Amino acid sequence: MMLWNRVVLSIGAATLAIASAAAQPAAAPARNGQCFTSNQFENWRAADARTIIIRVRGNHYYRLDLGGQCPGLMTPNPHLVTNFRGSNMICSGLDWDLKESAGLNGPVEPCVVRTMTELSPGEVSALPPKAKP
Repeated sequence: MMLWNRVVLSIGAATLAIASAAAQPAAAPARNGQCFTSNQFENWRAADARTIIIRVRGNHYYRLDLGGQCPGLMTPNPHLVTNFRGSNMICSGLDWDLKESAGLNGPVEPCVVRTMTELSPGEVSALPPKAKP
């Protein structure tokens, strides 16, 4: 009987852990559900070591908030390495696989995208010139 109680408690704890993980919010999707394809990504600029502004389709801008610091983005000649596997649709931070390098032959470090937010025209015009791609 004691063994059966342990099994039931273990199953209950595992179920609670799975339900709790499922309840965690996912990375926020782009504003208005806007998605774009990877070949529409045109340019980027680092606003700081934790934020990248990208330009898509000429006049659409998105802010990529990183999960940590990517200091190589702030060097004089930064390089952003993008990899897309599977679908080429980008709708949220989860769809990015970014790495940064402080130069062509520098070491490559991952940059995890936490959220991707489409910027409004007012937000774009408020960007400092050095942050706008």
